[in-house]
Amino acid sequence: MTGRTSPLWSAVETGVLASAAARAPSVHNSQPWSVEICDHVVHLYERFEVAVPHHDPTGRDRALSCGAALTNLELAVRALGWLPEVELLPGGDRPDLVATLRAGARRRSSATDAARYSAIFRRSSHRLPFALHRVPRHVLRALTAAATGAGTEARLVHPRTEAATLAGALAHAGLVLRADRAYQRELTAWSSAFPDPPAADTTLPWSGLVRADTHLPDTVTLTERLAAESLLIVLSADDTRRDHVRAGAALERAWLAAVAAGLVGSVLTQPLHLREVRAGLIERLELPGFPQAILRVGHPVTAGSRGDRVPAAWEGT
Repeated sequence: MTGRTSPLWSAVETGVLASAAARAPSVHNSQPWSVEICDHVVHLYERFEVAVPHHDPTGRDRALSCGAALTNLELAVRALGWLPEVELLPGGDRPDLVATLRAGARRRSSATDAARYSAIFRRSSHRLPFALHRVPRHVLRALTAAATGAGTEARLVHPRTEAATLAGALAHAGLVLRADRAYQRELTAWSSAFPDPPAADTTLPWSGLVRADTHLPDTVTLTERLAAESLLIVLSADDTRRDHVRAGAALERAWLAAVAAGLVGSVLTQPLHLREVRAGLIERLELPGFPQAILRVGHPVTAGSRGDRVPAAWEGT
């Protein structure tokens, strides 16, 4: 870093950074973070007071949300022509400090970074069925590569041999959540904040938002639906807060890579909060880590389809 001058963010650059963070997906669209931008440094803080206790009892999805915001901030710094230097969970007297980003060396944004930065503002949760034609294998490989990082990876679900296992886990989760009155009250309170929430008759796996009146498909039907989709499980090496932040960053990288490739997607996390579901998937799918989120991607049914109208939220979150 010798010989460079530390930049002072202009009002326009500050707006770029703030806008990128604001477009990150978050648990129940709560945006459980705050951003402090000063001189050449961006501080990302987790808002511990933002809580959805029946959906996210341990705060795992809140940390995932902060990780997604971190990815967007990194891409924004690159778009501004700088190489971001990230210090994750630096500690000190601010336990809510998730990350510090500093502008390092001057670096022209790559074509890949530019495409993913642009995708930030087109990404939305698509909770509807996908078009029938499958996502090409080389595209899926690119998405798994995008999610690969320090302690994170993405694992494709094999449509023929593993769809039934995943269907059984999701079907069980749907029944448990539909009968959970406390969860249903929390979900109703969240849904009432939006003028056009997801339709009540939307069923798994097209929506993980299981409400009291949601019709749940039988396991055979659900297996058929899952077998027709492209699904990635985002994994972390361990299950600490640091791992959750990293997994959220990996999830957003893969989601933005999908959007940049002309795909749409949505995320399921709620079933993974049930211990028996999470443990069962680790065992039966022989996962090499802890599953943090399931990303479903595909082609929209019609050109320009945007799914539902909750642009900054993912399923179950």
